Amino acid sequence: MKGTVIQGATIALEGKQCEGSVRIEDGRIAQIACGRELPVQSGDEVVEADGALLLPGVIDGHVHMREPGLTHKADMQTETRAAARGGVTTVLDMPNVVPQTTTLQLLHERYAMARGRCYVNYGFFLGATNDNIEEIRRLDVTQSPGVKLFMGSSTGNMLVDREEVLHRIFRESPTLIVTHCEDTNRIKQNEELRSFSSTKSMKDELPVSLHSLIRDHEACLNSSRLAVRLAKEEGARLHVAHITTAEELDLFEPGNERITAEACVPHLLFTDKDYETLGALIKCNPAIKTRADRDALRRALSDGRIRTIATDHAPHLLSEKEGGLRAMSGMPMVQFSLPAVLTLADEGVLSLERAVELMCHNPARLYRIPERGFIREGYWADLTLVRRGPWTPSKDCIESRCGWSPLEGRTLKWQVEKTWVGGHLVWNGTSILPPPEGQPIVFGHLE
Repeated sequence: MKGTVIQGATIALEGKQCEGSVRIEDGRIAQIACGRELPVQSGDEVVEADGALLLPGVIDGHVHMREPGLTHKADMQTETRAAARGGVTTVLDMPNVVPQTTTLQLLHERYAMARGRCYVNYGFFLGATNDNIEEIRRLDVTQSPGVKLFMGSSTGNMLVDREEVLHRIFRESPTLIVTHCEDTNRIKQNEELRSFSSTKSMKDELPVSLHSLIRDHEACLNSSRLAVRLAKEEGARLHVAHITTAEELDLFEPGNERITAEACVPHLLFTDKDYETLGALIKCNPAIKTRADRDALRRALSDGRIRTIATDHAPHLLSEKEGGLRAMSGMPMVQFSLPAVLTLADEGVLSLERAVELMCHNPARLYRIPERGFIREGYWADLTLVRRGPWTPSKDCIESRCGWSPLEGRTLKWQVEKTWVGGHLVWNGTSILPPPEGQPIVFGHLE
């Protein structure tokens, strides 16, 4: 059978590396050979890796593609192009779009919307509200990675703040609960304490650095502590998204696979001192915190308290990031997350093997994504080839519709050369290759 043979790669194999070759046939990894080249058949495509690092494609469990309803800033096609160029082969998309994905019907509509338009594989979360527990209970767990629960800091009807409803969701959800944890009452108290008007003109005059003081440590810790307590009381599977504080890390135990934590790339890269140079470009929820918090998060990548690395990829137009405290929260990150984390590995923050564990293996385990996230014979050929070498992101390489990145001008030490999704080459180092070949993920139980 004709296929693709990747020769002379450094292959990442679950905690170790080997120099060798990989053969792809019919969308899957047909053969892995360490220490030797594989024979090439007539008609095979041969990729000479020349020692570049072959990784499983990244699974990003936290993205916002903005479709439907917010497509002026991003859509499924543009953001999966960005993912493919960044070595990300699966994205799991959040429900706070317009309309919000809070019913099974709207969930099905989003999958239909994505069909034939995504360059990488995809899945969609169902969102929780104060009054959709019956939708959550009826969710087919093979059709969604989990239930997204905003326990604070939400717009529209997605804030769930009634204690009896929270208990029911944690008790009755048939699948993983992923929480956004910020205490709304604490945020409001901080706003009142600082005595500023909520008018647009006043917020324009207030520095964006106040964002970290309003959405402070206590707001995050209070909410995360409540989520962990509810999960323990009700026996739920819980994943707390985008941890930002050192104090929250003490809520998580290495080896506990039922109550886990996510770190997002912005909180691993930036501190509140970076507002001085980047301003609202790094404004996000939860807010960027102190250097001590960032360093604690970095240490937790290796000690087992952080289960996954994601991005919270949240594109906005540059015009929406203008002004002081009123600027919109969120930043695009999916295209540069893998090079950024591999750069941290080069700087000694974590091992390269641990980076692959947190970005590829553990998301597959956590979200129960079968036959992806590992380089194993018989698994889908979701792969990325990366090479060490300094480069600097600039506007002309950005695939996201928003057209900017907070990493512009920052030197990264790794670059993505190629990306395969289901055996199809989608990024060849110079261009994205149509047609879109991404498939919906069918979630299940892993061995």
